[in-house]
Amino acid sequence: MVVVGGGMAGARLAQRLAPSGADVTVVGEERHAPYNRVLLAEVLAGRYAPEVVALPGVPGAVVRRGVRVVRIDRGERAVLCDDGGVLRYDRLVLATGSNPVLPPLRGLFAEDGGSFPEGVHAFRTMDDCLALSAAVRPEARAVVVGGGLLGVSAARALAARGAQVVVATQGEHLMERHLDASAAELLRAHLEGLGVEVHTQCRVRGLLTREADGGAEPSRQLRPALSRRAGGGGRTARPVVTAVELADGYRLGTDLVVLACGVRPRVGLAQAAGLAVAKGVVVDDALRTSDPSVHAVGDCAQHAGVVYGLAGPATEQADALADVLTAGPAPRYGGTRSLTRLTLNGPAALDIASFGETTPAPGDDVLRLADATRGAYRKVVLRGDRLVGGILLGDLGTVGTLARTWEGDEPLPSPPLHLLTDNGGS
Repeated sequence: MVVVGGGMAGARLAQRLAPSGADVTVVGEERHAPYNRVLLAEVLAGRYAPEVVALPGVPGAVVRRGVRVVRIDRGERAVLCDDGGVLRYDRLVLATGSNPVLPPLRGLFAEDGGSFPEGVHAFRTMDDCLALSAAVRPEARAVVVGGGLLGVSAARALAARGAQVVVATQGEHLMERHLDASAAELLRAHLEGLGVEVHTQCRVRGLLTREADGGAEPSRQLRPALSRRAGGGGRTARPVVTAVELADGYRLGTDLVVLACGVRPRVGLAQAAGLAVAKGVVVDDALRTSDPSVHAVGDCAQHAGVVYGLAGPATEQADALADVLTAGPAPRYGGTRSLTRLTLNGPAALDIASFGETTPAPGDDVLRLADATRGAYRKVVLRGDRLVGGILLGDLGTVGTLARTWEGDEPLPSPPLHLLTDNGGS
């Protein structure tokens, strides 16, 4: 069995398969041991060392790090690696994860098209995290492009390192996929209380750079932005970012730019191999692709039209596939009712949770409890006698009971006001 991808889903699957005695090889492109990607912001903030977020080892499995699979030969049932290796399989599992979405910014790539200007970072992998951690310093100006879960996490971590942080997002409010406007306003107040400047409905149009100073360390002071690179015939060092330009022409001087605009399923291998691909690699309830000997799990997989892109569903899919592979065709994956949870640690900690349908449909009932003084917000959406979604911010004492009620699709007693009490009525 060959697992392509050494991230959370691939590592979890290998761990679950280990007791079965299966011959498992995991091929991971990253040089690091598998790690908990959810905790990268804690590494960036300096609260955890990289080794602290490493996942447990996989006993009995062969793990090849720093190796990229470049082609799948379905006819020969083999994968070809960039180091020249050829791995044959009876079952192949694609756990290739996702790539960061790169916004169409002018000046994002150097003239050769192959690299970002110095000071510009994605925030998706451990290498991204370590590079950004090495670049940040107290009082540095940092612009985070994107106000979703990843952008908020990055902004909070950079602020914890003493940076002057600006968040620029096109959305009407922060974390649009998970929060409503009221909860997002409390989150914004929390970030601004930490010194983070937030600009919503704000589109970044381009990056402004200057030439590197002949290999010298870039100045710690902001310099006037240049609208274009200086001329010259030979190859030069990467240009250094100095500012971002907004759609209205306003320029924000900066030392660092963090791209946190979401992720996209990594499906290139599957497409090249002729497997069915929509948004992600299409899988059935046995997590099989259009080739019965090839499966897919995690961020790259699309089940019943849904690409989850979250750690919880990736873990559930890995567990379900382990059951399928070791117990025969009977076990099935029926989808995940995923709860998104974000904990912003530090002196002013904040917990956020969101699940289900947080925007009510016509005829739904909404219970809402807000306490701006304590920075707490609770909202649940009811459809008849069923809980269909909710948002919690601040004190999450009720989240366990609410999540169990929602996941079990249980009828609610009347009146349901207990859902907003400190213990969720338990």
